[in-house]
Amino acid sequence: MKRVEVHVLQNVAPANLNRDDTNSPKDAIFGGYRRARLSSQSQKRAVRLFFKNAKLKNAKLFSPEDLAVRTRRLLEKLGEHLAQAGKLPEEATEVAQVALEGLGLGFKGKESQYLLFLGNREVERLADAILAKWDELAPLAKADEESRGKKKVSLPAEVKKALEAVFDGGRAIDLALFGRMLADRAEWNVDAAAQVAHAISTHKVEREFDFYTAVDDLSPEDATGAGMMGDVEFYSATFYRYANLDLEKLLENLQNDAGLATRGTEAFLRAFACTLPSGKQNTFAAHNPPTWST
Repeated sequence: MKRVEVHVLQNVAPANLNRDDTNSPKDAIFGGYRRARLSSQSQKRAVRLFFKNAKLKNAKLFSPEDLAVRTRRLLEKLGEHLAQAGKLPEEATEVAQVALEGLGLGFKGKESQYLLFLGNREVERLADAILAKWDELAPLAKADEESRGKKKVSLPAEVKKALEAVFDGGRAIDLALFGRMLADRAEWNVDAAAQVAHAISTHKVEREFDFYTAVDDLSPEDATGAGMMGDVEFYSATFYRYANLDLEKLLENLQNDAGLATRGTEAFLRAFACTLPSGKQNTFAAHNPPTWST
């Protein structure tokens, strides 16, 4: 196994980069002390945003086709593709829903029951496959609304096989790196090539509170008191961040596209070192680069 490991030490000024359900900065007990923490998911999200937005020599780092989308609104996205091909938007969404339900994916209304992580190439190919099998799928979409959703949609074997062939990861670099899990169709799962640890501080931390007030600009001159007040929790910390990348697994996930795997490796190493979660950055602006990385 060819594996690359990334170790980063990063001094972060007062911040609340990654919050829990009470809006408090996340932490963890390690070595008998409470330490600052950044979840692995928040760090991976920051990397994915870097892939989407970063530029290299005035050009996007990756084209949209090289990336994936995580959404519960797949029907809406498929409907857009089908509408561009001349199908009526409402009918397009209904036919797409029948196709996906026939593959075993569940929906609540027009949204999938959980987030689906698909390569943009997969989405485009899925729309093309639905178009190619439109004559077989459209009659199923016209079934009585009361019966749909209450019984399993049964697709013709040829149609089902054509649709299933789409789900191969789409050579999306972020999907190849971070993997996917589809509870309803385990055979479409992708094992992640990269592992990202929860970052923790090298020292114990104590949460602090920033008490703030804001003045009402239109209040009378003789008025006293603040227009509003509140508080926000924060801490400052030196984070130890760690990730590793299985180069052979990445190449496999990208269907042996060596050029894309090389670009993806370079981009991941750069993105992991240069990005942080974005929580409360408009409040704290804790854009601190790493002090040390290897």
